[in-house]
Amino acid sequence: MIPDFGFEFDAMGTVCQLRVCAHSQVLAEAAAQRAIGEVRRIEAKYSRYRPDSIVSRINAAAGTGERIAVDDETAGLLRFADTLYEASAGRFDITSGILRRVWDFKAARVPSAAEVDALLPDIGWFQADWDGESLALRRPGMELDFGGFAKEYAADRAAAVLHEAGIAGGTVNLGGDVSVVGPHPGGHPWKIGIAHPRRPGDVVASIDLSHGALATSGDYERSFEVDGRRYCHILDPRTGWPVTRWQSVSVVGPACLAAGALTTIAMLMGDEAHDFLRGQGVAFLTVDAGGHLHREKPDGP
Repeated sequence: MIPDFGFEFDAMGTVCQLRVCAHSQVLAEAAAQRAIGEVRRIEAKYSRYRPDSIVSRINAAAGTGERIAVDDETAGLLRFADTLYEASAGRFDITSGILRRVWDFKAARVPSAAEVDALLPDIGWFQADWDGESLALRRPGMELDFGGFAKEYAADRAAAVLHEAGIAGGTVNLGGDVSVVGPHPGGHPWKIGIAHPRRPGDVVASIDLSHGALATSGDYERSFEVDGRRYCHILDPRTGWPVTRWQSVSVVGPACLAAGALTTIAMLMGDEAHDFLRGQGVAFLTVDAGGHLHREKPDGP
């Protein structure tokens, strides 16, 4: 029986874990270090906190008319973001990160309506001049933020690196977003827990996965309560205010990048979330504002 080895590291603002099936710890460690290196590469390339990242260079040129050329990897992610913007009727918008200027979740401060409204003119992917190879942000206050999908993309890439290193079974878990390399050597699936949105350390459900990915978005990751109302970090770019309909949304998909995007869009769609997810043909689990769990799988043949 081929054993599996666990590795833990911090990246992208969260605790990350790898499970790697290998004939020896030496082989597992070598593969794990390659996967961790890939996660850190993506974090450095797309972090808005690093002045040398492609995102920071695009943001620094906002409003100047300068076009920033991008490489094939970044172009692919921008095309993905463009598709999501259209599919979500503007709910998934990578220019909405500027709302963090007025939403301080560490200080638990609710901004005024005027403060939020003042930022809305600088939000809108439609205001980005994107031609498939280069990008210019038209307004001086605009910014791109890849935080809505960089972690999920990194999970997929880390899983691919493990596979390329000869690992046939394992998982990549970046803060609850999981990409599966393959099943246990015996063929049985990995049991993956979904965090309970109100009881830290507990799971609300668990699923078995041999392939594909699981992603979760929730109102508990960065949030605070004031006068009995919860304010979370998932903000509707059209209004600037947090979502309230769902405590969490989890989606099983072929890739973590796609599953994560669907969870975020569903959180933003409110009452339309279930119909939207059914239309995507994916299995999902949601916890509504009242704490009730809903679980559905697509109809089989």
